[in-house]
Amino acid sequence: MERRKKENGVLAGAAELFDLPGDMVAGLPHVEVVGSGHFYLENHRGILSYSGEEIDVNGDGMVIRVYGSGLELVSMTGDALRIRGTIQRVEWEK
Repeated sequence: MERRKKENGVLAGAAELFDLPGDMVAGLPHVEVVGSGHFYLENHRGILSYSGEEIDVNGDGMVIRVYGSGLELVSMTGDALRIRGTIQRVEWEK
């Protein structure tokens, strides 16, 4: 665990030095929400729970919760996923 913190600190410093987004360099979750109907997440670690009203995603050290209605997982790869439906809110929990 300590090694991961040190690596993330070095990567975050490199991102700042080269003016790169820290999430891309350090492998942190990258979230995009388009309107209230589309949610996109990169660098996830899997689905924790799934229903039409709430989807919980493992964000490597945090849980990302998407709340809404008619939520459905449209696509999922090893590191990215897309959710469609009426998105009401998104929360992060460490």
